[in-house]
Amino acid sequence: MPAPTSLAFKTRMTPTLSILMVNYKTRDLTLASLRTVFAETSATDFELILVDNDSGDGSFEAFEAFQREEAALLAGRLRLICSDENLGFAKANNMAAEGALGKFLLLLNPDTEVLDGAIDHLMEFARQRPAARIWGGRTVFRDRSLNAASCWNRITPWSAFCMALGLRAMFPNSSIFNPESMPGFQRDSVRDVDIVVGCFLMISLEDWNALGGFDLKYFMYGEEADLCLRARALGVQPAITPNATIMHLVGASAPNDVRKETLLTKARVSLVRDHWSSLTRPFGILMFLVYAAGKGLRATLKGDPEPSLWSTRGEWLGGYGESPNRA
Repeated sequence: MPAPTSLAFKTRMTPTLSILMVNYKTRDLTLASLRTVFAETSATDFELILVDNDSGDGSFEAFEAFQREEAALLAGRLRLICSDENLGFAKANNMAAEGALGKFLLLLNPDTEVLDGAIDHLMEFARQRPAARIWGGRTVFRDRSLNAASCWNRITPWSAFCMALGLRAMFPNSSIFNPESMPGFQRDSVRDVDIVVGCFLMISLEDWNALGGFDLKYFMYGEEADLCLRARALGVQPAITPNATIMHLVGASAPNDVRKETLLTKARVSLVRDHWSSLTRPFGILMFLVYAAGKGLRATLKGDPEPSLWSTRGEWLGGYGESPNRA
């Protein structure tokens, strides 16, 4: 495994934007993403800091080869960091941000492709709407159909109740019973939102540092929700624009089974524990237990031998615990 690449970097001028990307076993997708970043971003002076999270699949070597072969295109703007362990999304981004030179940071997933100058448009949106202080865009699938997972509403007692009783599943297109996903909103207009998803999230370096970056206890999932909710408490009003569009494959490096559901639930329980009042918190935890019990019962009745969310409740019920980097 190559030694971690130093963050020391010489540049003729300070870039406006530092793009942070974390790779974990998505080598080919990451290379495709890199190509679109450099091909589609012409009006913004930027650097791109790419962290490989100990993929062990030849990713870092492939990125070094890309850096050499495309030297003229990259013009010294690609910086590579090789970690000798899987740091997780939060810690890897925090590490990359420590050496960022730009006034703004853009978190960009490796399973994305930049479309139609999206980064330039997002930067313009930030200039037009400075009060937002966290900015995001629109995401689509490969066929250009809407991928609604670019933004969310926060978890509330009502949304947790709808989840637990199955109302969200029965009425997925209802903004009343499925308020977190905002199903009536096609992401086709500028709008204030609670949470901008970390696949395409821009924030000023000043605000990032004031917030202390990501809370490191969120190893996978929930990092951006926690960041946005903490930012909102400081007066930040995240917003998205339809003019900045990327393709996002969603979860290319994540498991797609009960393990993923367990991690997602652990993150969501952590958000309840961190951001709900002491009076409402027990109700929220109860709703997750009811939800998991219902799924477990249905699995039992179907004779499904696979583990269920109920069977993994010991892993997620306490959330992620204390925050190692939050006072």
